Amino acid sequence: MPNSLKTPVASVDKVDTSYLETLIGYNARRAALAVISQFLERMAVYDLKPVDFSVMSVVVHNPGVTSRQLCTALNILPPNLVGLVQSLESRGLLERLPHPSDGRAMGLHPTDQGEQLMKKAEATASELEMTIGSKLTSHQAQTLVSLLQKIYL
Repeated sequence: MPNSLKTPVASVDKVDTSYLETLIGYNARRAALAVISQFLERMAVYDLKPVDFSVMSVVVHNPGVTSRQLCTALNILPPNLVGLVQSLESRGLLERLPHPSDGRAMGLHPTDQGEQLMKKAEATASELEMTIGSKLTSHQAQTLVSLLQKIYL
């Protein structure tokens, strides 16, 4: 059929995302994408992906945490944590030591190198939070964090 006989194709000058902008998930994902791209850039110097950073932060702040506790705290599947822990251990950032009261469990502990790396990485993350949060008042930032936590905690 010749093009002249077809229904005219619409064109869009301005994309309407107004419905999407009413959705919590859409807005949370857009905000996360904006933050994560900057986070990845700033953590590259430490060779830390977001999940590496999260695991190391929990280990540094909770020496002796078990893999099971870590999976629960960060919502990570156990098979995914195994390789991650092995990678961080091979980098000399954490070590597994026998749990003092559970003979079947191993506690995860930061090495001195891991603690030093995370001290710098967490300072960098805090600087990023200040940059991102500069668009919000202190009260708005606290409210946003509180509201987001109501969704997943």
